[in-house]
Amino acid sequence: MGNQLESPERVAAIGCLLGILPGVIFIFMKISARNYFMQLEQRIQAEASNIDNFLEQRVQILQNVVGIVDRAIDLDKDVMKAVAALRGGKISDTNRSDINNQLNVACGRLFPQVEAYPELKAHQAIADAMQQNNYLQREITAARTVYNSRVTQWNTDIFSWPTKMIVAARQGYTTRIPFTISAETREMARSKFF
Repeated sequence: MGNQLESPERVAAIGCLLGILPGVIFIFMKISARNYFMQLEQRIQAEASNIDNFLEQRVQILQNVVGIVDRAIDLDKDVMKAVAALRGGKISDTNRSDINNQLNVACGRLFPQVEAYPELKAHQAIADAMQQNNYLQREITAARTVYNSRVTQWNTDIFSWPTKMIVAARQGYTTRIPFTISAETREMARSKFF
């Protein structure tokens, strides 16, 4: 009879344990889903930060190009004015020496400016900056692709039944908008540049 009393108690204990076990497992699944969303959110923020960093670098490069181009234009204007002035004059035996001196003065002004701005030599700095700009544009595109991939993963996972969906609802998570370009940029992409 002792075995008969223990048998129903054992059955009840096992039944209770089997009833509680799924609940405990589900709690751990929800904790895991919450941690997953927190990590994914950090990755999304990191990818957005990467895009911002590349954009900032690109702005700096383009601002530098503007300065270089302005200096190059000023230098070209000064040199061309001096050359035009010399070409406009009549060269004769008497003024040849004066024109030579004027040309030497113009070249004398040109060389220190080129030395002061070595980036103006053959405008290599502009070419380099544009190459860096192209590189950064490719990096921005790649970073946007990774960001959009993570956002798509987020948007899919918040509707993953049951644990992720429950955690997302309790945390107030909603879908995120992938990176898109503005309507103005989209319209400009359709226009002719040359």
